[in-house]
Amino acid sequence: MSRIGWLRAAVLGANDGIVSTASLIIGVAAAGTPSAGILVAGTAGLVAGAMSMAAGEYVSVSSQSDTERAELAREGHELADDPTGELSELASIYQRRGVDRLTAASVARQLMAQDALAAHARDELGMSAATTARPVQAALASAASFTVGAAMPLATVMIASTASTIFAVAITSLAFLAVLGVVGAAAGGAPIWRAATRVTFWGALAMAATAAIGHWVGTAV
Repeated sequence: MSRIGWLRAAVLGANDGIVSTASLIIGVAAAGTPSAGILVAGTAGLVAGAMSMAAGEYVSVSSQSDTERAELAREGHELADDPTGELSELASIYQRRGVDRLTAASVARQLMAQDALAAHARDELGMSAATTARPVQAALASAASFTVGAAMPLATVMIASTASTIFAVAITSLAFLAVLGVVGAAAGGAPIWRAATRVTFWGALAMAATAAIGHWVGTAV
């Protein structure tokens, strides 16, 4: 399950990289900017987006980590102040899951004898090694996945001619988005074609909007 979670997060980051960078490139190209300017704008968008994703993910996951530490500290105090009550609480959790009263009490005693805080963290608070917040790892993963996604339309700019930049970036980016939609749907067990259609539709809408704005600004200027 943790692998699926990371895969879906990576797909989401790459999706953001493709949509935002491709939309930026198309908007700048629609304004009549030369190839060098388009490349600079796309590169700046890649760097800024990756840093933004990393910073946002780090702050978000750090907040989650702070909350987890506070909950563990509170649980530790409760275990020290009322171990009997905490034992009954853990046993009742197992009973609600379908374990009979005597077995639940026995399991709770054995687990608390081994590591009381770990038992309550896992079964009462829903924390485990697989779900523990890791801010630095999350930030690096988000930045990396965004960079990979953003590099795709940027590479297209380097290959395509100036006249075909908008068309080439739009087509290749939508194709990449469709592939990511399929991968994300497969990881989550969702309908593949619905997911692919959804992600390409919103990607196309974002690119069309920035193309229209870029063309309007370029004409006005």
